[in-house]
Amino acid sequence: MKLSKTTEKLFATLCLSMALMPVNMEAKSNHDLGKPFGFCTRTSRTDSSSACAYNVTGGGTFSYPIPETIQSVKVLKSNGGDMKKTIKNAIKKYSVVVLDGSAGDFIVSRKIELRGLTGRTVIGINGATLRTQWYVTDEIKTALDNAGIPRMSTAGGTGGTLTNGARVREKAEYNTRQTIINLTGDTAETYRDAGVMSLGGCSNVIIRNIRFYGPGSIDVGGSDLLSLVNSRNVWVDHCEFYDGMDGNFDITASSDFITVSWCTFKYTAHSYMHQNTNLVGYSDREATGYLNITFANNHWGEGCRQRMPMGRVGRIHMLNNYYTCVGSTAPCINPRKSSEFLIEGNYFADGIENAFGANGADAFTWTKTNRTATPYESTATTVTVPYIYKEMSVEQVPTEVGTYAGATLQTADDWGGR
Repeated sequence: MKLSKTTEKLFATLCLSMALMPVNMEAKSNHDLGKPFGFCTRTSRTDSSSACAYNVTGGGTFSYPIPETIQSVKVLKSNGGDMKKTIKNAIKKYSVVVLDGSAGDFIVSRKIELRGLTGRTVIGINGATLRTQWYVTDEIKTALDNAGIPRMSTAGGTGGTLTNGARVREKAEYNTRQTIINLTGDTAETYRDAGVMSLGGCSNVIIRNIRFYGPGSIDVGGSDLLSLVNSRNVWVDHCEFYDGMDGNFDITASSDFITVSWCTFKYTAHSYMHQNTNLVGYSDREATGYLNITFANNHWGEGCRQRMPMGRVGRIHMLNNYYTCVGSTAPCINPRKSSEFLIEGNYFADGIENAFGANGADAFTWTKTNRTATPYESTATTVTVPYIYKEMSVEQVPTEVGTYAGATLQTADDWGGR
């Protein structure tokens, strides 16, 4: 039976209304607040008064379905091709962007650079996955092995000038990049931009329930999966990060008041070397007074070797995080120059030998860990944070964080409409 245009319009409106019924994303853990908390809700690293509170709204919501009162909404599905421009334009134009993974992964040819945006929510449903188009192939790995890259220094040594004219100081990076140029003929080295998303000068942003897949870690000074540069009051929650080229998720360049919660960080067989997952502060030249960050209920798993995180300058709260990264080659939690760390209720699996190491930190407070046999002595100065938070016992961390961290939030869509 053919419907009239008026009936078709009414039917379409009804379908849209049903899709946006107020069924919130469900977080299974009783310890998950399901809303912004920690440093992302503050404007001071020390003042706990209401005057220093910040209402992180993103684009007006942090859950799904989107309330009907919010009109600036865009739902995207993969078209099977390069989605970089489509996603970027949507985030620039709309307050809320819903990435619906029901049609497949979202492939991006180069990282999506977002600059100067305020008040945005990017949220995933139906297994939304953002994936880089370029990846480290077995052919590249074999060429790097034959060049002896694994035996070269990643922090110094003899660099040189590449055949494309670029000057590189570190030995491993120089030889890695030249080997890939020789193999692929890509003298422009476009592959080095194989990240997913970078926020520069943005504020009041929420990113939730999305899987980020990179090309594999490789020492070429390339892109991160997600990076925050000079951005403020950002909440990244229930996301998964795999195989970032340079890092999985870095926060640098005077970014401030950030919360990273219920996320997972891992590397797979795609990665080659340089599995340095989370950098806070790009160098010792970072301006002081910034980089105040909460890492809560996150899981650093297989393949992570160091920087979980490595942090400079900021006051960084490490709460109820779970570490199963056996084989890490440097300290998991690594306070560096001018930083202050509050480290409490974190759980380190057996076999992790490098749980902690401080180098130039102003202060750190280490408490309530499962490492009672080898405690780390806190500094005389006690590090505190200016907000109330919900803490679980350290014994609960493996089950709660191990089960519920990552892109585990479900909606009615994910349950097939039930």
